[in-house]
Amino acid sequence: MLVTGGSGYLGRHVLPLAAAAGWDVVAPSSTDCDIRDPTAILQLAISRMPDAVVHLAYRPGDEHVIVEGSGNVARAAAAVGARLVHMSTDVVFHGREDPYDEVDPTDPLSDYGRMKAAAEDAVASRVQDAVLVRTSLMYGVSVLGACQLDVIQATQDPSAMAFFRDEIRCFTPVEDVAAAVVALAGRPDVRGPLHVVGPDAIDRHTFAVRTAGWLGHDAAALRATTLAASGLVRPARVVLTPAHAEELGFTCRSLATMLATSPPPVGSGTA
Repeated sequence: MLVTGGSGYLGRHVLPLAAAAGWDVVAPSSTDCDIRDPTAILQLAISRMPDAVVHLAYRPGDEHVIVEGSGNVARAAAAVGARLVHMSTDVVFHGREDPYDEVDPTDPLSDYGRMKAAAEDAVASRVQDAVLVRTSLMYGVSVLGACQLDVIQATQDPSAMAFFRDEIRCFTPVEDVAAAVVALAGRPDVRGPLHVVGPDAIDRHTFAVRTAGWLGHDAAALRATTLAASGLVRPARVVLTPAHAEELGFTCRSLATMLATSPPPVGSGTA
């Protein structure tokens, strides 16, 4: 298995699970293999001849990495006949009241969403049987994600940030996404977009309050605001339905379940 972005948040969960599942994992750093260079990733794929390629690498705001890099990885996977698992996002959608399923056309609102939608197109045009895994904001119970570290910072310094009450997403356990990614590497029968997300839609402030309580911090210190008041241009409500993924056996646990059954990780800044 060739994994790009192995040092990222999701990648650090995928690598040990893949090894435990019996995969011989190769995870080059961006220094070892720059996916913006089509020759470099192609040569690596030819030299390793992986059965599966898992593409997790991205760089915020960098179209060369997100779009061109994804196309280069897909081209390399096709050249060696490898199964391709491509990681995408819920913000390929504009946002609406009703949930999105896999047959809904992408209609991104943000620049990042437009790049990720273009990356999906670049991948699908090169590897028609690739699976495009869309997820939402990831958090963890073994290693905290960025959205959880924000909560810790805000409880320690309430002036640092406020949390939106009107931005609603499907917060998703990184552990469950990693397990799905590894399993999908061995499931060539699953292709096209697949929504691997938590089962409930939660606004950012509610997530912050629940996370603070789990960590033993004072949730009353957390400030609330609205996306509308911020002036930011990004989707307000993006809810993906996980029904198809669940039919295939890929289920993500709810936030309530995760927090009720898992203690905070040691050294996580718990009170």
